[in-house]
Amino acid sequence: PVLLGCGSAQPGGCPALCECSEPAKTVKCVNRNLTAVPPDLPPYVRSLFITGNPLTQLPAGAFPAQRLPDLASLNLSGNHLRTVEAGALALPSLRQLDLSGNALASFSPQAFGEGGSPLEELALRGALRDHGVLLSLAALLQSGTLRNLSRLELADNGLLLLPAGMFTALPALRQLDLSNNSLVGLRNVSFQGLGQLQSLNLSDNSLGVLWNSTLAQFRSLPALRHIVLGRNTWVCDCAIEDLVAWLKESDQVEGKEALTCASPEKMLGKALLKINGSDLNCSVPIDLPSQLQTSYVFLGIVLALIGAIFLLVLYLNRKGIKKWMHNIRDACRDHMEGYHYRYEINADPRLTNLSSNSDV
Repeated sequence: PVLLGCGSAQPGGCPALCECSEPAKTVKCVNRNLTAVPPDLPPYVRSLFITGNPLTQLPAGAFPAQRLPDLASLNLSGNHLRTVEAGALALPSLRQLDLSGNALASFSPQAFGEGGSPLEELALRGALRDHGVLLSLAALLQSGTLRNLSRLELADNGLLLLPAGMFTALPALRQLDLSNNSLVGLRNVSFQGLGQLQSLNLSDNSLGVLWNSTLAQFRSLPALRHIVLGRNTWVCDCAIEDLVAWLKESDQVEGKEALTCASPEKMLGKALLKINGSDLNCSVPIDLPSQLQTSYVFLGIVLALIGAIFLLVLYLNRKGIKKWMHNIRDACRDHMEGYHYRYEINADPRLTNLSSNSDV
């Protein structure tokens, strides 16, 4: 009986291989070689740690909502999770979820159930190495299921680009961590609708420039006061002028004095705040096709204006022009009649001598 009691949980007790504290409402199953979620978790649990286990799958109902009505914090980091199925995390009180350090290959957009979830904090550090999982996460975020989410950690995932409109359905988001990825640009990323966003971490990426469209979004977010841009590969050519101007006028960027150029070689290590127009030598337009298009439009407007003025002048002087045209016509007719008369004389042998005598 003693051995059996150590190997299984009593009703309302603690699962085997786990440590439980009923006063703290906490259960810890850490480094216990678990391959599945213990089915006999005590109903009082509010904070559950299942970490460092060879757990590979979260099936539907892995955490029964009826048995775990008060579970608010769930830490599943450092396992071997590959699959999170629909309904696996449909918990009525879940506020914090940590899936960091897993190698997710499949993440159902319905993982939190069909309705909305009360989740407020989601950590996915190093868990999104598969592009398909990133797209599934984007679909989940865009569905509106996590409208209460206030903190989202996507660091350490090697992300190159983010799906368009990924964050547009997160009106309560306050903190967004995208650090230590490989992001090369934010042109397709929309921050519109994130009126509560306070902190944005973009450090340790591969950003070469931030375009005016992105900077305008930053300016439009009233609560955004902490932007981290350190350790990026800033390319200090003419395209960086807008970023430099924004940095000089904005108080949103933390540690902006330490931002330096990574290329070209002549600008290597130069502080972005100390760059001026003469350093960049921007006599050649940055966007030549755009400049040419603008020039063609301007040329067309000028030619249209000249044509309109010309037509107006012709209209105002229509009587004088008509008289002038008649005079030219009469002069040409007289001139042609003179040629015709001389031709007739030269063509008639009887008048040749008379013509010669007349000339004499």
